[in-house]
Amino acid sequence: AILYPWYQQIQQEALRSAVLFADESGWRVDGKTHWLWCFTTRDLTYYMIDRSRGSPALRKFFIEEFAGTLVTDFWAAYNAVVCALRQTCLVHLLRELEHTEKYKSPGKHWPAFAKKLRRLLGDAIRLWRRRDEMPQASYASRRQRLAARLQELIDTPWKDRHAKRLVKRLRRHQNDLFTFLDQPDVPFDNNTAERGIRPAVMIRKNSYGNRSQHGADCQAVLMSIFRTLKQRGHDPIRTVVKALVEYLTTGTLPPLPEPKPTSGG
Repeated sequence: AILYPWYQQIQQEALRSAVLFADESGWRVDGKTHWLWCFTTRDLTYYMIDRSRGSPALRKFFIEEFAGTLVTDFWAAYNAVVCALRQTCLVHLLRELEHTEKYKSPGKHWPAFAKKLRRLLGDAIRLWRRRDEMPQASYASRRQRLAARLQELIDTPWKDRHAKRLVKRLRRHQNDLFTFLDQPDVPFDNNTAERGIRPAVMIRKNSYGNRSQHGADCQAVLMSIFRTLKQRGHDPIRTVVKALVEYLTTGTLPPLPEPKPTSGG
């Protein structure tokens, strides 16, 4: 309860960030299925444990319109978030191609679709990596060509049922696939969120979740603060102890520590 203002500050800073990464994973509370939500940037991580894996949980975090770029996988609940821009994870899309080929027994028309989609995504990633070494006009021309190829892929009447399924996804997220080509500091994957949620998942494997919602809420607050302090270059235990000492002495919690400057300034 004493540290809760820090938890709120982490949420507020996350909502003001230019690029925000989100992911979710299963959790157990009192033997019932809950969900661990993770919203993270380079300098902060906000965890939330909620009964819902859908838009009700997201409305608890996104208490205002998000003005930045939201980077996620293709989980449909994220579509309810009001945000300026989105980037969906291309690595998840490539994994879906591999999973379909390995486990779904696609038909004879599948290889042509998969080849075109793989090549399109590969070309987009290669263009992103070469952005700084290309003339602006050349980059813009290739970027426009990628959009045209995506439209052509969507408009093609594919016969394979798995190709049709993925085309629906491509059509739904057509404006979210190549945001990373236009916006600085936006990657083509959601690895940042996957790395951010991993420490909490390791805790879950040891604790098997929580025995009450109150315990889950406490867990989310402490995990968020500890993870954020570590990201900012502070020792979590020492920083929290120092803050508690100041609170007991003055009755006021000190501000959440800012990120420490890197060696490069």
